[in-house]
Amino acid sequence: MPQSLEPADINDSSADTGKARKRPRPGERRLQILQVLAEMLQNPKGERVTTAALAAKIQVSEAALYRHFASKAQMFEGLISFIEQTVFGLINQINQKEESGLAQARGILQMLLFFAEKNPGMTRVLLGDALLQEDDRLQERITQVLDRVEASLKQALRIAQTQGGAWAGAGQEEVSIRAAMLMSFVLGRWHRFARSGFKKLPTEASDISLRILLSE
Repeated sequence: MPQSLEPADINDSSADTGKARKRPRPGERRLQILQVLAEMLQNPKGERVTTAALAAKIQVSEAALYRHFASKAQMFEGLISFIEQTVFGLINQINQKEESGLAQARGILQMLLFFAEKNPGMTRVLLGDALLQEDDRLQERITQVLDRVEASLKQALRIAQTQGGAWAGAGQEEVSIRAAMLMSFVLGRWHRFARSGFKKLPTEASDISLRILLSE
C-alpha cells in the first residue's frame, strides 16, 4: 500500500456527457469510500463525519455505503488496517536496511512523523480524535497499534544496547522508559499538528529533536 491514501476521483463519470456513469470495478468503490472518509477527516475543524455527509460527498445513497461496509465502525477499521499495514511494512523495511539499533529507532520515528504529515486525516485516527462517539473497540484497536509501535522502538533500543557505545550501560528499565518517551514525543507532534489545523508540520526541526532524544 502507498504511504498516503490519496483522495480518489469521486465523480467517476464518462468524459462524454451523454454516456452512462461507469460502474466501479469490484473493490474499487470500497477503496473510494475509505479515500473520501480519510479526505473528510482532514477538516481542520475536526467535525464528526456522518454517513450521510460521506454518501453525499461520494454522490451515492447511504444504503450504497452499507453494501460495502456493514457499519461505520467497519469503515474506520478499514482505515486502521491501512495504517497498521503501512506503518509496520515500513518498520520492517527500516529494520532490514539498518543494522544499527539507533538508526532503526531514528528511522521509525522519522517515518511516524512523515506518515502523519502526508495523511492528516489518519493523524486524527491515530490520536483517537476521529474515533470519539464511535464504537469503543476502535479506540482499543488503535491503542494496540500504538503499543506495537512502541514495542518496535523498544526492540531497536535493545539492539543499540548490545552494540556498545553510550547505550551499552542502559538497563532494561531505562530502555523501556526511553521508548515510552520517544512515543510521547511522536504523539505530542501529532497533537500539535492536529490542533494547528494541520499547519504546524510534525517533521519541523525533527532532525535536531531526534538527535537530542537519542543521545546519551
